[in-house]
Amino acid sequence: MDSENGAESSALTEGSLHPVHRLFKWTKWSPLGWLRMLAEKTDWSFIFAVLAAYGLSQGLGGSIWRVASDYYWKDVQLVQPASAQVYQGITSIPWIIKPIWGMATDVVSMAGYRRRPYFILAGLIGLISMLTLSLHSKLPILLAILAMLGGSAGTAISDVTVDACVAENSIAHPLLVSDFQGLCMLSLSIGRLIGYSISGLLVHAIGSQGALGILSIPSVIVFSVGLMLKESPSASCNLNQIYQKFLDANRTMWRTMKSPEVWRPSSYVYLSLALSLNIQEGMFYWYTDSNKGLSFSEGFIGAIFAIGSVGSLLGVILYQTSLKDYPFRDLLFWTQLLISLSGMLDLVLVLRLNLKLAVPDYVLAVIDEVVFQMVNRLKLMALLVLCTKLCPLGIEGTFFALLMSIENIGMLTSSWIGGLLLHVLRVTRTEFGNLWVAVLVRSLIRLLPLVFLHLVPGTGSEHGAAGRSVEMVDKSCNSQVCNKDSSSVEMAFPVDSFCSNTSNLDLILENQGIEDEIEVEDSETVSLILNG
Repeated sequence: MDSENGAESSALTEGSLHPVHRLFKWTKWSPLGWLRMLAEKTDWSFIFAVLAAYGLSQGLGGSIWRVASDYYWKDVQLVQPASAQVYQGITSIPWIIKPIWGMATDVVSMAGYRRRPYFILAGLIGLISMLTLSLHSKLPILLAILAMLGGSAGTAISDVTVDACVAENSIAHPLLVSDFQGLCMLSLSIGRLIGYSISGLLVHAIGSQGALGILSIPSVIVFSVGLMLKESPSASCNLNQIYQKFLDANRTMWRTMKSPEVWRPSSYVYLSLALSLNIQEGMFYWYTDSNKGLSFSEGFIGAIFAIGSVGSLLGVILYQTSLKDYPFRDLLFWTQLLISLSGMLDLVLVLRLNLKLAVPDYVLAVIDEVVFQMVNRLKLMALLVLCTKLCPLGIEGTFFALLMSIENIGMLTSSWIGGLLLHVLRVTRTEFGNLWVAVLVRSLIRLLPLVFLHLVPGTGSEHGAAGRSVEMVDKSCNSQVCNKDSSSVEMAFPVDSFCSNTSNLDLILENQGIEDEIEVEDSETVSLILNG
């Protein structure tokens, strides 16, 4: 009876709450409450920077860019698929030189700041580039490539800068590391889903140049981040100090790369991506051709990519829930094999075998994109975790950016080889007779990385990580660079080097001891988001 009275009085109390109080109580247990908690622990300007760089610039802007740029080369510049493939590869060069951006943001300060000026620079470059592409109807190809390089550079610079901000806050709040990464990935995923959903509609409504002009809005927001970000001024370095810091970082990275346990997996990362040939432009031209192709509309092209991004998200969930403890070698074997087999769906579509099975073109195209994105995400997640295990303490941020550059070089190679394949087989804007041969060759070549799997360690992503990390600490601390001035090697993680600051190493070991507490906090955070 007392319990019933207590429940009733609790219900009355809940019902008598002012609507504003009920709203406040709801936000405490919702995604908004999660964001508010992170803002209280850090600063709202940091949360805004993550949402702007990941959600708007990379997520929303990147997805619109992918669709609009394809139509730009096809309908505005009127280039062949092989040429478009090469041009798209060139625009990825700013991502290849990410370590340079990373070192610049860490050692080259402007007006006493190391983050804010780079957000401003990224926003300005992106704004000018996108307006140039959208306002000039007869832009020469060379200038169009330069403008797209500028847009890509703006996104890459903002990405590196926000990663440095995340690294700073991760060191200051070690228990919130997973929350910071979750915020980044959640923003990116939502931005991509929204961007792909509206990209085709934008191209249909205002054309590819108009859609590219819309991308000036994320650039303006990134620019505003540079004006509002809370950052303490730091001492400026003279040219000799800057040169010495670059030199020390390069020496440390070169010494690390010469280690067999680093260069062997790094070689596999490059080969596995370079040999996964990309003939996307050939397929895109065939998808959208009204005479000999499938005549897909702009809206449906965007829908294919949007649904494909859901497949990518499923890949992340599958990896985190079931596959993250699998040995690298086994996981990479099966994902590479499945990537090759998934390419055969393109072959079925190009040869129109699906019609004999009463499967509509649009259904198979969507299934193809979802399957490929899911399997490819599993592979990239495994490679990403593998790369994190190769980073030496003290320059982990810059070295990780170097490994990501190796990934991007591999993707650039696959894009250019794919363009060469389309050119050799004479797949043009209006001729697709040999497209099925290109698809078959691509799928078979994707099996070649299996030959190089012996370069990858056989242990799982969680096995032996602590021991190898400590070994890297010892090697790094015994290096000549660390024996000089450890504070000069603070790339991407703007704190004193782990070599001379033993409290940082103690912090790592302490964090290993409170792993259970982190897992509890992570599960509570996930429940908080889902229940909201």
